[in-house]
Amino acid sequence: MELAERMVRQVCVPLLSVLSGFALACVAGCNRDSGLELVDSPRAVERVIVVGSSTMAPLLSEIGKAYEKTHPEIRIEVQAGGSSRGVLDVLQGVAKLGMVSRALKPEERALQRALVARDGVGIIVHKTNPVAHLSKFQVIGIYTGKITNWKQLGGEDMAITVVSKAEGRSTLEIFSDYFDLPYKAILANVIIGDNQQGIQTVAASPAAIGYVSIGSAEFEAQQGAAIRLVPLDDQVPTTASVASGTYAISRELNLVFKSPLSERLADFVAFAQSKDVAELVTKQYFVPVAQ
Repeated sequence: MELAERMVRQVCVPLLSVLSGFALACVAGCNRDSGLELVDSPRAVERVIVVGSSTMAPLLSEIGKAYEKTHPEIRIEVQAGGSSRGVLDVLQGVAKLGMVSRALKPEERALQRALVARDGVGIIVHKTNPVAHLSKFQVIGIYTGKITNWKQLGGEDMAITVVSKAEGRSTLEIFSDYFDLPYKAILANVIIGDNQQGIQTVAASPAAIGYVSIGSAEFEAQQGAAIRLVPLDDQVPTTASVASGTYAISRELNLVFKSPLSERLADFVAFAQSKDVAELVTKQYFVPVAQ
């Protein structure tokens, strides 16, 4: 009888330990799947997903990290994909907060917006391109196929590689509106999605031209990217000119949402507009709204 009891203890006790560990692992996994994850403290972490503009994504990631430092019970997860995605996901209830790097359209009036920063859209070329400036007429000629060689603009004898953005990107909308170019009128050699792709494409080709966020271009040029922002007529594409209001192709960087927001989300949105993030906005080469 004693032998039988010892055998039961030897088998069952380790088995119970394994099962207990497995149960704890399942609980942790279930919490992650449901959007909550366990931390050192017994309090669960709330995840907030912010989707949309690729221009705004790096900035919102930094703002999110700053907010989390004083709010350990929340995690801000930023997903890019374009301003159109930011609008659509919020309207459909997929996300509570969207990033939209333009003003809201009349048909989007179901959404509220919170202005986080300002930016501009600028023309970029490879840093070795000798063309010092372009006119609005010349840019239209390049993007409609009437000007096809840099030699026509006083540059080297090489065919122009025209880089444009995909539909649904707010940078394309701002560019199209300013130059009065419908999407179908643009003849591009390369179609890109976010600013990083545009900057990398132009940096890799001395013959390329593109248009991107001024803030993103200044930041990447500072990091060593082989690009240069080109003045357009009397418009100088810099963060400073956007801040002073002297640059025409400027835009809003907005967080959008449907009212009412929860107290927690409203607090985060207020933080994203506050003086507390002004330095972060400036470091990303955008113009803060709170000085």
